[in-house]
Amino acid sequence: MGKTPNYFIVEASALPEVFLKVAEAKRLLETGEVDTVNLAARRVGISRSAFYKYKDAVQPFNDMLHGRIVTFQILLKDEPGGLSSVLRIFAQSGGNILTINQTIPVNGCAAVTIGAETSGLQTSLEELLEQVQSQQAVLRCEILAG
Repeated sequence: MGKTPNYFIVEASALPEVFLKVAEAKRLLETGEVDTVNLAARRVGISRSAFYKYKDAVQPFNDMLHGRIVTFQILLKDEPGGLSSVLRIFAQSGGNILTINQTIPVNGCAAVTIGAETSGLQTSLEELLEQVQSQQAVLRCEILAG
């Protein structure tokens, strides 16, 4: 039996440069800009052995959540059309909403939990969060699980 992996979310600027280069090499391969690991590693300035050492451990946050069910928690002002504006953003972005749970408003606010499948997103997860957060009725939007 293998050891259960531990994961951390770390701001990219705090990572050692080799991790960023591995992520870029993976992107080059996935987009077809290069067709071999050797070319990808050479283009970003790392060895093939460094690429293979870290390729399974380095994954951009958005890629980790792509194709998965992600749970969003949103705090909404209790005003007409608030939830509707949030749902419209999900629909326009290509997110497939699976569940919606809204609490009864207390002190003018309601908590909404949305479970969505993200494989059809046409924007990044970060852009989706920004668009939801920018709605007048939204006080807070965050990812609970993914």
